[in-house]
Amino acid sequence: MTTTKQLINNYRFYKSLKGWLMAFVIIFFCANNMFAQQKKVIKGIVTSSNDGVTLPGVNILVKGTTNGVVSDFNGNYSITASNNDLLVFSYLGFKSLEVQVGNQTQINVSLQEDATSLDEVVVVGYGTQKKSDLTGSVSVVDIDNAKKTVTYDAAKMLQGQVAGVTVQSSGEPGGFVNIKIRGINSFSNNNPLFVIDGMIIDSPFDFAPGDIESMQVLKDASAAAIYGVRGANGVVIITTKKGKIGKFDIKLKSLYGVQNVARSWSVTDRVGYQNITTAAELNAGLSIAPGNDPASASFISNVDTDWQDAAFSTGFIENHAVTFSGGAESLGYNMNVDYFKNSSYMDSPQDYERISTNINLTGNKGRFSYGSKIGYTQSNKEIFNEYLAGSSPISDLLGAIPTMPVYDDNRLGGYGGTDNLTQRAISMNVIGFNNVNQNTGERNRFIGNIWAEFEIVKGLKYKIDASFDRLDWKNRRYIPESNLGWYYLTTPEEASLDIATGSQTRTFLNNLLTYDVTLAEKHKITALAGAVQERNDYYNHWSRGVGYPAGTISHLEYATDTSTGEYESTVTGLSYLSRLNYSFDDRYLITANFRQDKTSLFSAINNKANFYSFSGAWKISNESFINLPEWVSSIKLRGGYGELGNNTIPPYFFATTTNQFAGYNFNNALAPGTTVVSALDPNVHWEKTKTTNVALELGLLDNALQFTTEYYVKKSTDLLIGVPLPFSTGAFPASITTNAGAVQNKGLEFTASYRNDKGEFKYDISANLGTLKNEVLQIGINGNPIYGAASKTEVGRSIGEIFAYETDGIFQNAAEVAASPTQVGAAPGDIKFKDINDDGQITDLDRTYQGVTIPKYSYGLNFNSTYKNFDMSFFFQGSGGNKVFNGMYRNLMIMQYVNHHTDALNYWTPTNTDTNVPRPIIGDPNANARDSDRFIENGDYIKLQNMEIGYNIPLGNKNVIQNARVYVNGQNLFIISKYRGYDADFSYNDGLFSRGYDGGSFPNPRTFSLGVQVDF
Repeated sequence: MTTTKQLINNYRFYKSLKGWLMAFVIIFFCANNMFAQQKKVIKGIVTSSNDGVTLPGVNILVKGTTNGVVSDFNGNYSITASNNDLLVFSYLGFKSLEVQVGNQTQINVSLQEDATSLDEVVVVGYGTQKKSDLTGSVSVVDIDNAKKTVTYDAAKMLQGQVAGVTVQSSGEPGGFVNIKIRGINSFSNNNPLFVIDGMIIDSPFDFAPGDIESMQVLKDASAAAIYGVRGANGVVIITTKKGKIGKFDIKLKSLYGVQNVARSWSVTDRVGYQNITTAAELNAGLSIAPGNDPASASFISNVDTDWQDAAFSTGFIENHAVTFSGGAESLGYNMNVDYFKNSSYMDSPQDYERISTNINLTGNKGRFSYGSKIGYTQSNKEIFNEYLAGSSPISDLLGAIPTMPVYDDNRLGGYGGTDNLTQRAISMNVIGFNNVNQNTGERNRFIGNIWAEFEIVKGLKYKIDASFDRLDWKNRRYIPESNLGWYYLTTPEEASLDIATGSQTRTFLNNLLTYDVTLAEKHKITALAGAVQERNDYYNHWSRGVGYPAGTISHLEYATDTSTGEYESTVTGLSYLSRLNYSFDDRYLITANFRQDKTSLFSAINNKANFYSFSGAWKISNESFINLPEWVSSIKLRGGYGELGNNTIPPYFFATTTNQFAGYNFNNALAPGTTVVSALDPNVHWEKTKTTNVALELGLLDNALQFTTEYYVKKSTDLLIGVPLPFSTGAFPASITTNAGAVQNKGLEFTASYRNDKGEFKYDISANLGTLKNEVLQIGINGNPIYGAASKTEVGRSIGEIFAYETDGIFQNAAEVAASPTQVGAAPGDIKFKDINDDGQITDLDRTYQGVTIPKYSYGLNFNSTYKNFDMSFFFQGSGGNKVFNGMYRNLMIMQYVNHHTDALNYWTPTNTDTNVPRPIIGDPNANARDSDRFIENGDYIKLQNMEIGYNIPLGNKNVIQNARVYVNGQNLFIISKYRGYDADFSYNDGLFSRGYDGGSFPNPRTFSLGVQVDF
């Protein structure tokens, strides 16, 4: 029987057991939960999915916490997390990635590049912006595509890469490149402003393209107004590679290539030349030149020189570069050493050789950031010799007669020439002329920049930036005593040595304040204010010696007579600049720029100018009330207006020069007097350009497909132009440069791109198209037209339009000549020209406009693809809608004492009347070779500018070599064009008024190269 005491004891026991059971359950669940939440160390490596290279500086964060780390030099990371945590990996330029920890302790990730690039940070004037926030016309160059062009000049890399940007260059090693952005805006200088790492320069000629990390082109005033001076022609911003946080890295690039001229002119051989020239002499009533007369003892039958074959050989090109980079947050570094050499495809000294070094240092310590840049370039160029200023060696080469030998040991110098009595031809031996005469140029350039930035309070930063740019040059030309023919005979008294040395030093000091603030999460404001001080010192010294008998040492001290001179100038400038960017809720964006420039180039009353711009953008796709289809990712509408300036005139061009020692005869006595030497306008001032543009940007299919269309109007006024003066002024030249010109450019630009980065076969394609219409609005005070080489510039028309006679067949008999409008010197077999004004005679008034010389449109197409370890790309480029005056063809159809085009073999005779080639006649009394539509051709062309095939070599564990790639590259592979010259893409005589005139441009060579890229 259970007692009360036992019941009480049992109750106490069960109560205690229940407590223990409950405690056990609580402990069990707590332990289980503690196990589930137990922290553990996660390790791994972060790499790029594109090339497998490890990524230093990647941010790894436990989502929803402040627990985060950064990957080290080798891409390694270590972070504490639990099974339920999400790790977020983020890196600039790559897509963010989230990974569940789970049971893993080793998590290796591969980040993909951001295909949309809308959040890409691009460099603008004195700052940076997200690409999606741009309100101005800023084109971001795909630098990987641009770098596939093998060149010594970064400007050449822009050809066909950006809508609205035209680039012209020649095949001359080390030749300068002409670049224009949205047409011709000035009658003096149309080259854009270049900014390299914040330093303002005139040309990137001396800088290695391989060290470039990014390029942006500012095309309108809303983007370029912050640069004020020279911004009217557009701005190209170049950023070179900087040091990055990470391990010590070495990159090596090496390239070898060969070059040759892909096309040749069809010119006559000895027999054809002698045939045509003999007919020209007989038609003029002259005897046959002995060298062309088979009946003469001096007849030349053993010389038949193909001058193109003799001159054109295989040229070589090589480019080697090594880059060292690495560092920590406190100091990152990047050093590049680049060697470039281009040997001419012509049999003459024409090499261009350059070595460049560039060091960039950047660092950060708390609120203090700092950096510096040091660059040095040394280059040597062997220069083609011109016998007469403005003449073309290529034109002289084609015109060289085949009966002149390349070599002749009987002549001083060892090269062939012509004789007056034997051949009657003035013909230059271009090979001999360039080998006998020595013409070299040396350039040494040093640039230095140092900057520091301090964050005063959150968002407010002060930056000081000082830069120094020094260029030294030496040009030396020696013309010794030689015998290259009766016209090109250099006597000891004419032998000369010209030496020019000089320097240009440019310094800048920038003081800038920037302020970034976000208010109420929707209002974002970025403000910039600052001052820029500039000084440009120029010095040139030249010496000339004449009188060098053969064998004389080519030094000035051995000349019979010497002369010397020097010139120096200093130009200073002071600018104040400001910019305000405002964004509301990432939907509405506004940008305003203002800059005031002051320069010593103008008189005190005209030395200031104010430049400004306003632009805005509307991100339509970010509006909540607009429902877009899923395939529409982004839509942005933007537009802007602004005013820019151009001050490219020589120093002191506002101060009239007089001669105070000009005596004159007064009552048979010499009286002192003063006369004007050069008349200058004291009121000369800035050229101004106003731009208006509107654009629509579309992103489709998750921004894989992007499209932009833009319309612009660019009007330039107060252009500097020479206005004729009466000869009574005594000024020489009899003209005065003043602000009396205006021109307008307008057009449409289209860009489109598509990128597919899914699957093993990845590819992207991009295209651009730009149209241009140029119109002259004002020329001088009275509107008098300006004439150029086969061209005329007139108000209401395009600059440099071809202006020439129109042909109307060939006179077949004397009766036809008599019945036609009066044409002085005409005879049967001569060209009949049209009487445009119906006055009964052929005069200069019968010339008409034959077409614009500025291309109406230009375009480019890039395609890139990768499959496993292989990659392939090609690039097409072209332009059209313009006419070209083929001056070289005209020279070969003159049918005088120069070589001829094979077309001339079909010349008119009484028995060969079914032809469009006139009779040959010495003296050309009818001026058959005058500027006419006989020599006008279509300038349209499309060119396979570049093609490249590469292979990434598998490297296994990659202990030493991280990445290696070999590739073959072809450049200027083929061209589709009706133009009969070497290349419709020529740069000869790219004058402002003499445009589209091909008088002998160096042909762009076809290049094949083999390269290797290694990352250690």
